Amino acid sequence: MIELHYFPSNASFAPHILLEEMGIPFTLRQVDRANNEHKSPAYLKLNPNGLIPTLVDGDLVLYETAAILMHLADCHPGFAPAPGTPERAQYYKWMTWLTNTLQAMLIHYFYPDRMASDAAEVKARAEAQVAPMLDQLDAELARHGGPWFLGANYTAVDPLAFMLCRWTRMQANPAKTRPALGAYLKRVFEREATQRVVAKEKLPDPVY
Repeated sequence: MIELHYFPSNASFAPHILLEEMGIPFTLRQVDRANNEHKSPAYLKLNPNGLIPTLVDGDLVLYETAAILMHLADCHPGFAPAPGTPERAQYYKWMTWLTNTLQAMLIHYFYPDRMASDAAEVKARAEAQVAPMLDQLDAELARHGGPWFLGANYTAVDPLAFMLCRWTRMQANPAKTRPALGAYLKRVFEREATQRVVAKEKLPDPVY
């Protein structure tokens, strides 16, 4: 049985959505982040980074959100393009870009004090860097005109993109203000799996 160690609204949100989309059996194990359970010796044995999420799949223990998404998509076909195709290459590119570029900058936005004593300046600069990244997502969706991020088919990229765009909801120009990106986020939000996860995690409005 797959077990997802999660906390509402954290980076576990994307794999939680994908598991719901797949319709496979899984259990949720909420990490008591309020009491620093993610830094406890027991949790650190699973994930030495002390971060959320962690996926336990039999003997496999896996962390890093993008890795969890790609593992699930490989084990349960239908959520990634076929290996060796140009579409698969684009899938790799966007999964890597989302986690390595956009998510990394959003971490600076949310935790500016980790980077410098002038946290306000770090946060402002991070938000300024995020804006053109959101423009890039908007331009890609406008370019191909498909309903989902890679085009015609919903893939593991979509819950990751939705989650990261959701994290911009309190910025001056959140992701949803861009035309193609805003319409796309609405489509992902309205999917039954997304709605179930929003309800289970009890996320307040605005969700994105």
